[in-house]
Amino acid sequence: MRHFGHISPTAREGLFHQEPSAFTADSPARMLSVALGATLYSPATRPSLADDVLKQAARGVVSMVLCLEDSIDDAEVTDAEANLIRQFAALAARDTASGPAVRSQGDAKGAAEATGADVPLLFIRVREPAQITDLVRRLGDSVRMLSGFVLPKFTEERGGHFLEALAEAEAACGRRLFAMPVLESPELLHLETRGEILQGIARSVDKYRDRVLALRLGVTDFCSAYGLRRAPDMTAYDVHIVASVIADVVNVLGRADGTGFTITGPVWEYFRRQERMFKPQLRRSPFLEGRAEELRTALIEHDMDGLLREIELDRANGLLGKTCIHPSHVAPVHALSVVSHEEFTDAQDILSPERGGGGVLRSAYTNKMNEVKPHRAWAERTLQRAEVFGVAREEVGFVDLLAAGLTN
Repeated sequence: MRHFGHISPTAREGLFHQEPSAFTADSPARMLSVALGATLYSPATRPSLADDVLKQAARGVVSMVLCLEDSIDDAEVTDAEANLIRQFAALAARDTASGPAVRSQGDAKGAAEATGADVPLLFIRVREPAQITDLVRRLGDSVRMLSGFVLPKFTEERGGHFLEALAEAEAACGRRLFAMPVLESPELLHLETRGEILQGIARSVDKYRDRVLALRLGVTDFCSAYGLRRAPDMTAYDVHIVASVIADVVNVLGRADGTGFTITGPVWEYFRRQERMFKPQLRRSPFLEGRAEELRTALIEHDMDGLLREIELDRANGLLGKTCIHPSHVAPVHALSVVSHEEFTDAQDILSPERGGGGVLRSAYTNKMNEVKPHRAWAERTLQRAEVFGVAREEVGFVDLLAAGLTN
């Protein structure tokens, strides 16, 4: 699979100076952690889940979470588990029949057959550690379609049991399985316990570093602890109590010194259109040509301008990728994950062997100074993102990438 693989090769050639690289579920963890992109959540109760997975893959989704936790009723868990076993078996059967490029049937047939869409990276969000070993056993051969598990309300005490179960399941099935802990417990939010909880989480994930693909933030649970819910024209960073937690998580767990992990952006909650209190945040200038103004209007009408702003703030605050609960959020996340030609040029200049001794140089775009030593970690992360999301051509902006992602 590859990002923007759902659009034609000709279209990709016109958009990218360096096209996104292909990857598989067996690619190195470092690459996969960056490649997650917009991770789309779906309740595990959906009766057409296998078709849904392939349909979303044909639209550009490369990672999905099939949820047995908060998205379903407590009384539905047993049926949802049985449904997952059936749906994974269906995906595995199609994979066997079609080879690496899994073709969809039913409602998703046309889109998936047109692209030969691969199955995304699939994760199951469980409630309890015992579900991990039980589900892996029940999946049988179709476990090869599974990339790992999402571990809710992760703390040192709870997390240890989840990670031990993951290691046991991995040994039983002979397949690499990743963990994506969700940081969402009230103790992490509360100031008097935050430092201790973060240090405990750091100890847990460091012990199982090879199996932890990324850390996810449960901002909805953070807000719940204080009876809050942000409006569609507010980002997570406008809710100061939430922003402070994000900052502390990145401070402890997202360092660029080799000890850190990929931390993904919080979910953007989708609201139906309502009367706006504030001026739209999506500026007009990138949208002046062709259909672009129509696209701008549509994004504002669906309260997506706040999402675009939050994605930019995610990256500015050290987060990469995003939890998504609606397919319409995927294209904006991916469009804003592509490395601009200017960023790519700066990163290459900073990492040039000729600059090994440090120093300061004027950027090729002549609009900033690049300091080689302070900006090295940024440049390395930028080139990792360029590998999986590609580098836009000099004249291509995020509006072009967004339009391409939405119209295919």
